[in-house]
Amino acid sequence: MEVTLAKARRTTHRSSKGKKLYAVRDKTGKFKDIQTYERAHRADLARKSKAELEAAAKKKAAKKKAAKKTAKKATKKKAAKKK
Repeated sequence: MEVTLAKARRTTHRSSKGKKLYAVRDKTGKFKDIQTYERAHRADLARKSKAELEAAAKKKAAKKKAAKKTAKKATKKKAAKKK
C-alpha cells in the first residue's frame, strides 16, 4: 500500500443507519479506507496546513529572538549597577 502526500480523493456514501461515509480508494480503484464523515472531518480540522506550520515556526523564532534581547539588556543593567 503506497502512501502519497497528495490529498486522497474521497467519495461519499451512506451507511445502512444513514450516517455519511467517506470512502478513499487506492490507485487501482479498490477501497483503501472507509470512515465516517464526522471522524474524517475532525481529522482534517486537526491537521495544520504547510502555511500554518511555517507561520508558527516564524512566530516562535521571533519570540525567541525577542526574549534573548531582553535577557541581554537585563544582564547589562545589573552589571552597571554593581560598579
